Amino acid sequence: MILWDIFVAFFIPGILGYGGGPASISLVENEVVRNYGWMSVQEFAEVLAFANSLPGPIATKMAGYVGYELGGIAGSFVGIFATVAPSLILMILLGSILVKYKKSERVHRLTVFVQPVIAVLLGVIAWNFWTEAYVSIGLLQTALIVIISFYLIEIKQIHPAFIIAGAMLYGGFFL
Repeated sequence: MILWDIFVAFFIPGILGYGGGPASISLVENEVVRNYGWMSVQEFAEVLAFANSLPGPIATKMAGYVGYELGGIAGSFVGIFATVAPSLILMILLGSILVKYKKSERVHRLTVFVQPVIAVLLGVIAWNFWTEAYVSIGLLQTALIVIISFYLIEIKQIHPAFIIAGAMLYGGFFL
């Protein structure tokens, strides 16, 4: 039964998560944290940070990790397949139509209208992580990590993987 739950938990975000990883993150969080209760918000944030630091699509890495934790290798396979299955099915069924209308103005407008929705979804998940961090480690620590991370990524142009690793080390040693 757990394999079916893993499949459903990652298939639904795969269907609804237009745009891939960034759009799917809050949908995956809803399934993994709120719907099934497999992880806390803090654990999900750590898995997301780890998945974000590795190359490749975020959603598939998260599905592989969560699936493995719950169902071993079979769970990992089911999670990854469930994440890519909606796109795979649609590409097979609708590939010729997509090629025919890829330069359509309507298709372009659709993507323009979807972008704010993705921004709101990312904002919601950022807010959830902020409040969880605020409760866990306090306002000063959270603000300090955010400010230093912003400075290092945006001003110093350091790769986010190094910032994530540094924040994990900081949390491991000092919190």
